[in-house]
Amino acid sequence: MEYSTFGRHVAVDTWGVDFELLNNAEFLQAQMVDAAEASGATVLSVQAKQFEPQGATVLVMLSESHLSIHTYPERGFAAIDCYTCGETVDPQVAIDYLVSVLKPDKTYAKKLVRGIGELQVEDPVMKQAQFA
Repeated sequence: MEYSTFGRHVAVDTWGVDFELLNNAEFLQAQMVDAAEASGATVLSVQAKQFEPQGATVLVMLSESHLSIHTYPERGFAAIDCYTCGETVDPQVAIDYLVSVLKPDKTYAKKLVRGIGELQVEDPVMKQAQFA
């Protein structure tokens, strides 16, 4: 069976996020797993690190690739990205989920379409979806 190399990589910078949300690796880990599952991805493993005096990094390894967040609570900033291979899992769903949880004042996002030749850079449609 031949596999497609097609993938989508969505990166978003969020600003104006509550310090307490960004400074809680345990909370972020739970939200990241929920976001991955909401997108239809298969979670293989999770690593989370709480930094001192503040900040967190959470990496979610997916069967389809990865979802990550790096936070700077003192600046209200988080860098989030999700890359998924294939067409069945949409990384934008995971990003939208996390943005709906973090409720930033501002977001800046780009989507890379990968694995089809030259990288294509697009402006993704960000949705403030309500997830239950």
